[in-house]
Amino acid sequence: FSNPTIPSSSTSTTSEEPLLQSETNSESQPETLENEEPTQSNENEPNQERVHPMTTRSQVGIFKPNSKYNEFHTYFSSKHSLPRALVSTLLEDKEPSSFKEAYEDENWRKAMQEEYDALIRNNTWKLVPKKEAKHIVGCKWVFKIKRKADGSLERYKARLVAKGYSQKEGIDYTETFRPVVKPTTIRTILTISISHKWKIHQLDIQNAFLYGSISEEVYMAQPPGFQNHSFPNHVCKLERALYGLKQAPRAWFARLSLFLQNLGFKGAQTDSSLFILRKREILLYVLVYVDDMIITGSSPEYIHKIICQFKSEFAIKDLSELHFFLGIEAKRIDNKLILSQRKYIFELLKRTNMLGAKGVSTPMACSPTLSAQTGSNFYDPTLYRSIVGALQYSTVTRPDISYAVNKVCQYMHHPTDAHWDAVKRILRYLKHTIDYGIVIRPSSVLNVNAYSDADWAGCLDDRRSTGGYAVFIGSNLVSWSAKKQSVVSRSSTEAEYRSIANTTAEIMWLQFLLKELCVDQSQPPILWCDNIGAAYLAAHPVYHSRSKHIEIDLHFVREKLAKGDLKIQYISSKDQVADILTKPLSKQHHYQIINKLNLIVGALSLRGDVNRNTKKALNVYYLGDEKSYLLRDEKSCLLEDEKSCPLGNEKTCLLRDEKSCLLRDEKSCMLKDEKSCLLGTRDPLCNSSI
Repeated sequence: FSNPTIPSSSTSTTSEEPLLQSETNSESQPETLENEEPTQSNENEPNQERVHPMTTRSQVGIFKPNSKYNEFHTYFSSKHSLPRALVSTLLEDKEPSSFKEAYEDENWRKAMQEEYDALIRNNTWKLVPKKEAKHIVGCKWVFKIKRKADGSLERYKARLVAKGYSQKEGIDYTETFRPVVKPTTIRTILTISISHKWKIHQLDIQNAFLYGSISEEVYMAQPPGFQNHSFPNHVCKLERALYGLKQAPRAWFARLSLFLQNLGFKGAQTDSSLFILRKREILLYVLVYVDDMIITGSSPEYIHKIICQFKSEFAIKDLSELHFFLGIEAKRIDNKLILSQRKYIFELLKRTNMLGAKGVSTPMACSPTLSAQTGSNFYDPTLYRSIVGALQYSTVTRPDISYAVNKVCQYMHHPTDAHWDAVKRILRYLKHTIDYGIVIRPSSVLNVNAYSDADWAGCLDDRRSTGGYAVFIGSNLVSWSAKKQSVVSRSSTEAEYRSIANTTAEIMWLQFLLKELCVDQSQPPILWCDNIGAAYLAAHPVYHSRSKHIEIDLHFVREKLAKGDLKIQYISSKDQVADILTKPLSKQHHYQIINKLNLIVGALSLRGDVNRNTKKALNVYYLGDEKSYLLRDEKSCLLEDEKSCPLGNEKTCLLRDEKSCLLRDEKSCMLKDEKSCLLGTRDPLCNSSI
């Protein structure tokens, strides 16, 4: 193969308009309406000539925002800007959108050459003459800037991807499968590891799909920029799986499964991407998500041995302790693990031009209720579907937005302006709580507790109810759901009972998973419900005309109760954790439930104790400002530099009546009156307990 073909350097640049206007403060200029007529000047007023020689953009009829000021103004100059440390590292480089654009940069040329050399070393294809009767699959280069959890540059990654969407079923492929571990399984494994103080290792298989063999005959065009000049009309007959092919994930998983089985692992029945090794007193778990893996277990020496076996079979990158997995930042603080998607949310805000938007305290307004008829047609349904789809992945660590995201997902087929406003409110809420993450704490007893709730006939379009549940293992939230029920319920009891049946199914699955993971439980799971009628219906075998149509759910739940596999108990509505998954809540109630769901401010390194002689952990209060955190001991405040302020210093709190403090520097948190912040009271609007 000869050197890569250098494309023509003559390119035409076009200015791209932002996806949407970012929401800024009231000081920003108002938008000009399209149908607004120009204001007529008063003829009686004398004409005022401009004496300054400068010519402005508006004088010559240019009103489009200047692109060179967009990033700086939006990210740093805005009244509601994000921390500079988070923003600056993610604005340095941009990913190219085409091969021609990438080839002008030396870093991307080097990345493409490394990928091409790896493909040749693995004998991925061989060049053969083109046959008219054979279907030829195209290919393209995909470029990605890999970053660390803090946003700093890790490497430039170029990958050759086959255009699998052009494959024909039955000719180019037969069966497909993608090894993707369930998020609930990941959180369950992490809960067990943190509780037993096990090490958690992370591995990355380089060019994983190249290790899978394909049985079908697949022909692909030569890679752009790397054509063989001696055989320009030849095509690549694939010998190994390539990224983009529909059968590539299945071929890779077959190779990986065989390798793990030879090492003594067994595939779990509850999750096909989970492998378990039980040998005497050694217990190891392997989680597989395509080419990313997590390994944890009771024996660090045996884990090291398994990693060495992987290195002898595959080209792997040992990422050591778990810190950044699938866009989720995992941060250890003492004996706790905090999972957050700070970087992912930031990129989503940047993509929608919402980094300068003003934050809000709740993800959805309590009124008015969204419906399909609300508002006029949205101008770009594709944009709506793209952003809402991206929001769905942010619910992996953010149960507080599950209901709001589920609600806006119901209008993907025909979005309106009102639905888009709801999406922007979720984005503004994520910006306001970008540092939030779910915490996993060690638990001495790994019993299952669940909360089930339903909002009866909450949908104005079809009067179906919304059911939700939150399942805890020990003190850690591992599973949650917010979903509209498939049928209409004739009473609130019926809606609650359907939600109980769905929660019971999730509990039973978790029971089987814990059994496979060799985790013993001291008592049967407890399901908490705030509807007395639903709890009574589950416990007493009374059938009548009002319950015949839910007989299947009745038999399913009652069978588990009769066997002692489940207990259902009543809980008051004010203590119902699942309320946040079925309806929009007020600001105070919303943050009260957030604390119970173990959502905390986890992006910054916070000391749990200012007084080292005191073993009792202090409560940290997040007051909505990235620059200030207050400790509840009424004696000190923890600023951004993690230095506490002793009393008497000019930059600290001046406690006058032990109820309010006035910070004398510009780094203080300003509440409603912009003068004081309350200490000693658990304000649900700005509270996070560590």
